[in-house]
Amino acid sequence: MKNTLFLTSRRLLLLVALPALSWFGFAQQEVQSAGPGDESKLVRMVREATKQYLDVHNAVKDGYGAFLGCVSGSDHGAMGIHYVNGALLNGTIDVNHPQALIYEPSPNGQMKLVGVEFITDAATWLKNNNNQSPVLEGQVFLLVDSPNRYAIPNPFYELHVWAWRDNPHGAFVDWNDHVTCAHNE
Repeated sequence: MKNTLFLTSRRLLLLVALPALSWFGFAQQEVQSAGPGDESKLVRMVREATKQYLDVHNAVKDGYGAFLGCVSGSDHGAMGIHYVNGALLNGTIDVNHPQALIYEPSPNGQMKLVGVEFITDAATWLKNNNNQSPVLEGQVFLLVDSPNRYAIPNPFYELHVWAWRDNPHGAFVDWNDHVTCAHNE
């Protein structure tokens, strides 16, 4: 009787634990950060929209200019040099026209396109969009309040997309451990 009760208890435990562990495994898959070779729809769209800017000279011709120098993290990673197009800072978000292109300085002095940043003034966006935070292809923007490390006086929303450089923490995380400012002149 004791052995039967023990076996029945173990089977019951397995019947409960197996689906729970399976669900946990599926949940883990969904929340894991995008890794090398991330090919999400948004990453593909950004690559298509920005391939002409692999050459930084094309970005400059189209109104982008260096802003703030090379941005590196206090404890890890970097963002690189943001080339911002002021005409695109108009309170709208369009995947084909990112407000900033992000370049990494290379040892030979060339600039390598590594990603983009979509940026919008928080007050303008909220006023024009029923107080809803911006979302682009399912990616929610981060609110950067004021004061901030960039000395930008007003709160703003931003979303980084590492379309041209893999980020071990995910394609939409601000800091990228695979980007460096070590070669910034």
